[in-house]
Amino acid sequence: MKRIYYQLQPALPAAGSNPQLPVYACFLFILAISAILLSRYGMPFPVSSIITNLDIYLKGFLLFVICDFSYLLYRNRPTSPAAFIWSRYSDPVMLELFVARLPLLLLYIAFLPLFALLKPLIPLLNPYDWDPVLIQWDRAIFGTDPWRLLQPIVGFPIVTAALAVIYHAWFGLIYPGALIFLYVRRTEGIRRQYLLAFMLTWFVGGFLLASGMASVGPCFLEAVTGDPRFSEQMAYLNAADEQIPVVVLHVQEILLKTYLANGPGSGAGITAMPSMHVAIAFLFWLAIRRVSRNAGHWFFALFVTIWIASVHLAYHYAVDGLVSVILVTVLWRVSHIVIARWDLHLAARADRPATVPPSGALFTDL
Repeated sequence: MKRIYYQLQPALPAAGSNPQLPVYACFLFILAISAILLSRYGMPFPVSSIITNLDIYLKGFLLFVICDFSYLLYRNRPTSPAAFIWSRYSDPVMLELFVARLPLLLLYIAFLPLFALLKPLIPLLNPYDWDPVLIQWDRAIFGTDPWRLLQPIVGFPIVTAALAVIYHAWFGLIYPGALIFLYVRRTEGIRRQYLLAFMLTWFVGGFLLASGMASVGPCFLEAVTGDPRFSEQMAYLNAADEQIPVVVLHVQEILLKTYLANGPGSGAGITAMPSMHVAIAFLFWLAIRRVSRNAGHWFFALFVTIWIASVHLAYHYAVDGLVSVILVTVLWRVSHIVIARWDLHLAARADRPATVPPSGALFTDL
C-alpha cells in the first residue's frame, strides 16, 4: 500500500495540465464563499491581514532557511561555510525551486486571512447553543468533566504554564512547519495532499462544522452564556497565573473583551467545536510520519500534548478534539483520493503511467 501511495504523481504531466489544480480550485472556492459572506454582512476584505500573514511567513521562511543551513553545516563541516552556503542558495536549480513553489507559498499566505474573516461570523450564522450538548457528551464518555480527570496529573502551576507555552507554540506548525511541505525533498509524494487537507480542515472544520455546532468553550461559558459550570477550573487557572504566567489567559481575556464590547462579527472570533489546534496538530502528524518515522514520533507526542492542553487550559471540551481527529482522518483520505484521481487523469491524458517524479528539491531531508 505504501508503494502505491507514492506512485500517484505523473512523472511528466500532459502539456497544459497542472498537477496543483485541485489545490488551487479548493482555494478559489473558499475565496468565493468568503467574498459572498463578506458582501452579505458588509465587511471589508482585510488586506492588512494578508500583509501581516506575509510578514509572519517571511520570518518563518527565514527560520526555516537558518535551520536548513545550520544542519548542513553541521553535517558537511565545509572549510568555507560562507562559500558553501552561497553555492547552495545561488544554485540555479535552487532558484528555480523557489520560483516553482512561489504560487503555493502565496496560497498559504492568502489562505489563513480568509479563515480569520469567517470565524467571527459564526455567531451571526448560528447562536452559541451547543455547549450543553458537548458538556453532556464529555460526561457520558469520561464520567465527569475531563479537566477534573487531568487535574491530579497536570494541575500544577509550572505544568500549566508549560502547557500554555506549548499550546501557543502550535503556531509553528502553520508557519515554519508548513514550509516543510513546500521545500523538503521527501514531501514530494504528499505535498498536494497536505495542502488540500490543510485548507479543507480549516474550512470544513473551522467554519462549517464550527457554525453548525457553535459553542464558546469552558473558558468563555460563564461570561457569554451565564453558565458557571467551569468557574472552578477558571479559578485554578487564574491562581496558577499568579505564581507563573499562564500566557493563554491574556489571549482569552482579549478575545472575551472584544466579543463583549463589539458583539458577533468582530475581533478574532470565539469558537470551541472543533478544536483547530488539535486538528492541525493531528494533520501535521499524519503527514510528517510519511516523511520521517522519527519526526512522526515527536509530532504524535506534540499532538497528544496539545489535546491535553486544550482541555486543561479551558479552551475546549475533550470531544472537541475527538471530533477534530475524526474529521481530519476523513479529510486526509478524501484529499488523497482527489489527488490520486487527478493524477490518473493527467497520466491518461499524457498516455504514460503514473510514477514518482524527481523532486528537484535540495532542502534537507528530515
